[in-house]
Amino acid sequence: MNALTGRQGWHAELALGYQLRGDKTRLVDSKRQGPLAVQRAFYPEGEVCHTYLLHPPGGVVAGDDLNIDLTVSKDAKVLLTTPGATKFYRSVGPVAEVFQRLEVECEGSLEWMPLENIFFPGTQSHIVTEVHLEAGAHFIGWEINCFGRPSNDERFETGRLSSEMRIYRDGEPVLFDRFATDASSLIDCPIGLKGTSGYASMVATIDDLDLLEQVQELLADDPMSGVTQIDGLLVVRTISEQGQEIISLFSNVWHLIRPKSLKREAVPPRIWAT
Repeated sequence: MNALTGRQGWHAELALGYQLRGDKTRLVDSKRQGPLAVQRAFYPEGEVCHTYLLHPPGGVVAGDDLNIDLTVSKDAKVLLTTPGATKFYRSVGPVAEVFQRLEVECEGSLEWMPLENIFFPGTQSHIVTEVHLEAGAHFIGWEINCFGRPSNDERFETGRLSSEMRIYRDGEPVLFDRFATDASSLIDCPIGLKGTSGYASMVATIDDLDLLEQVQELLADDPMSGVTQIDGLLVVRTISEQGQEIISLFSNVWHLIRPKSLKREAVPPRIWAT
C-alpha cells in the first residue's frame, strides 16, 4: 500500500527533455513524481548523452502505475539504458501498468536499450512503449522479456502479460508489435515461443538492403532469430532461454548497424561492464 496515495502500488511519472547545447546533448528538463529517476548524465563519447534509468523500489508490483515521457529535440543524441534487469513480481491484485512515450524530433537520435524485463510467475502486467518519430529522426531500440527463471526451474505457469511496442512516423503508424500470454499459453504454443522462456524484438530506423544482408549473415547460425525490413525499419526478433544471450545478440547487431545508422562507432554504456 502506498502511504502517500492510499492506493495499492506506486504511481510514478518521469518526464525528460533533451536538447543539443553547444557541443553536447543536455538533459534540460526533468520532472518526476514517485520512484522513478535518472542518474547524472555520462559522456563517454562526447556529444552523446548516456542516461541510466532507475526504479529505486527494485521491482514492479501489483497496482504500480509507471509513466515515462521522453523527448529528444532536433539534433540531440541520447542513449538510455538501465543498471539492471527490471523485475515484475507476483500479483494477487491489480494489474501493474507501465506506459513509455518516446518522442524524437528531426535529426535527433535515441538509443533505447534497457536491460531485460523478468516476469515472475503470477505477475499481472501491461506494458506499452510508444515511439513517435519525426521525418529524419533516428531510433534504435529493443524490448527483452523473460518469463520465470529457468535456471531455478521456475516456469511462467501462472500470471498474465501484455507487452506492446508502437512506432509512429509523423503521426502515422508504422509498426505495432504485440506479445500477450495468459500463463504459459503462448509460451508453450507451437506457433508461439515453442516452450522457450524469453522473447525479444529490436527495431532500428534503417532502410539499407546491404545492411539487412549483413545482419542476416550475423544471424545465419541462429535458428531462433530472424530479421526483416518494414517501411524503413530494420526489425530483429529472437527467442531464447537466457536474457544475457539476447542482450549479447542485440549488442552484436547494435555494433554492426550503429556506424551506418548513426554515423558513429558503438560505445557500450559503462554500467554494462559493472
